[in-house]
Amino acid sequence: MAADLPLERRWLVGALLVLTVVTGLVDAVSYLRLGHAFVANMTGNVVFMGFSLQQGSGVSAPAAIVAILAFAAGAVLGGRLGAHMSDRPRLWLTAALGMEAAILASTAILSGLGILVYSGHRALVTVAVLAVALGLQNSTVRRLGAPDLTTTVLTLTLTGLAADSVLAGGPGTQPHRRLGSVAAMFIGAAIGAVLLPVTISGVIAITAVLVAATAVVFMCAPRNA
Repeated sequence: MAADLPLERRWLVGALLVLTVVTGLVDAVSYLRLGHAFVANMTGNVVFMGFSLQQGSGVSAPAAIVAILAFAAGAVLGGRLGAHMSDRPRLWLTAALGMEAAILASTAILSGLGILVYSGHRALVTVAVLAVALGLQNSTVRRLGAPDLTTTVLTLTLTGLAADSVLAGGPGTQPHRRLGSVAAMFIGAAIGAVLLPVTISGVIAITAVLVAATAVVFMCAPRNA
């Protein structure tokens, strides 16, 4: 899909790196403030479910389970959008990311008003809403199919970076995307961790703005020559 997208490659790479920053920001919120669960990294949640079997582990199995189920629901929504609008890639990507931005913006507003909370059993609602948004993002990016820019999973990115390096006997060519993806995730997580003591809703609002900006990029960026 990425090769056929009517969008200049540099704009595509830039937009996906911004979405990777969003993943770091949102997972900072969910892990540090919502019961040690991830809303974008489902591998971590499966592991946490196993850890929760040890009494006193401090890991919340309910939060992990809710995140997985809500993430799957968001991924289904993203998959249906992609299936119905795949012949109109700009409209599809704009709609999917616009929907994600709306969910994140609504979460920021509702949490700022105290309707969505970050502690107790009611925090599971916040986990679910954020996980739906990131499930939508991940299924959309997966369907887009840009190499080394999944916006979420870095294990394969790091493996490819090491295995294809000159040190490993590989070609060692153009590691920029992989390095950029790792850096973007780190930057998002670091900014989130620094800002969370000041404002949780503000961090979520930043993610909404960033996702909305990527939607505009996919709608308006120059086409391939």
